[in-house]
Amino acid sequence: MGRSVQRFFAAVPESVALAREFVASALTSWGLVWLVEDIRLCVSELASNALLHGTEPGRGFLVRLDREEDFVRVEVHDSLGSRPEVKCPADSETSGRGLLVVGELADGWGVEDRRPFGKVVWVRFKRS
Repeated sequence: MGRSVQRFFAAVPESVALAREFVASALTSWGLVWLVEDIRLCVSELASNALLHGTEPGRGFLVRLDREEDFVRVEVHDSLGSRPEVKCPADSETSGRGLLVVGELADGWGVEDRRPFGKVVWVRFKRS
């Protein structure tokens, strides 16, 4: 498998599980098994956000992995420009913690505009 892989997913709930499987397969083929669980969890959060908040009707989202010298970079591309916000939900709330989890697990994350529309939410993980 090359240094970069990507896959497009339809805007359906089943795509979140498929995105997790995609990244696990790519990381395993690269020999980066120790990163699988953390990256799977982050991709699950980012793909869920793309599905719920980032895709226009009829559009899906793309997941891309880049194997860099020191890092693995994971991107989730979607079709809406609204930027995700880190929330501080009350203990009684059942959602809103996804980006907090991503921030704890990843070695960095951010958001970039995607032309002509949409955004890319990315996370980086150290390979060592």
